[in-house]
Amino acid sequence: MAARKTWDELDITDDYLFKLVMKHKHICKSMIEKILQIKIRDLRYIEEEKTIKHQYDSKGVRLDVYVEDDQNTVYDIEMQVRKPYDDSLAKRTRYYQAMIDLDLLQEGASYKQLNQSFIIFLCPFPLFDGLRHIYTYRNRCLQDPALDLNDGATKMFLSSKGTMDDVSPDVANFLSYMNGTPSNDKFVQEIATTIQQLKQNEEERLNYMTFEMKLNEEREEGRAEGREEGEVRRAEKIALKMLTDQLPIDVIKKFTDLPEARILEIAKEHNLL
Repeated sequence: MAARKTWDELDITDDYLFKLVMKHKHICKSMIEKILQIKIRDLRYIEEEKTIKHQYDSKGVRLDVYVEDDQNTVYDIEMQVRKPYDDSLAKRTRYYQAMIDLDLLQEGASYKQLNQSFIIFLCPFPLFDGLRHIYTYRNRCLQDPALDLNDGATKMFLSSKGTMDDVSPDVANFLSYMNGTPSNDKFVQEIATTIQQLKQNEEERLNYMTFEMKLNEEREEGRAEGREEGEVRRAEKIALKMLTDQLPIDVIKKFTDLPEARILEIAKEHNLL
């Protein structure tokens, strides 16, 4: 695993810094307006770094930027740092959409009142055919693509590595900025200035250091749990072999450190009792 960047090394493609920049409402609002070529009167943040989870054992979704405009349209904007090796990026938008819809329904709305929604992924790598800067997906009829399902769900992917002339100059300049190319574009300059101000903010630097420490602690805990689970699995495999060899329970217990109840469960699972 690559080493995490220091605070001074972070750029707009790092989701931690991206979230901080998007907390500035006028920047977030401009970003949406430029990508969708629309005008928005106002935005509200539904929750900072919204986490949606519907069952205690389900996979939670942590959204980078989750906002709603004055027309009740919701927008989820994600900075996707790493390129998946398979189709998991598309599947992720499907899962995000499902969780967002469930979250909206939990607020008491009928499915007929589900908000129009946009899931927007910003990607500093080539996407799909590698040609476009922007790919927009909506549900349409296969037999007649002109027939839109009108379910209110739109998924958009923007790539900074596209080669076609398919986005506005503002969006093209921002995507080039994601590649590390400076720009005199007003919007890009505003983002660059905001990042510079954030980098000089000692409180934000300390917040990032705290975030890094917590992340490292979680990784270490995960590794420790993984090692412990691996040791248990190895002990259970040894116990199964010893049961197959018809060794006494007390010997297996002493050799594997497994509880007698678990040894008996393994025996029952494999019809060895």
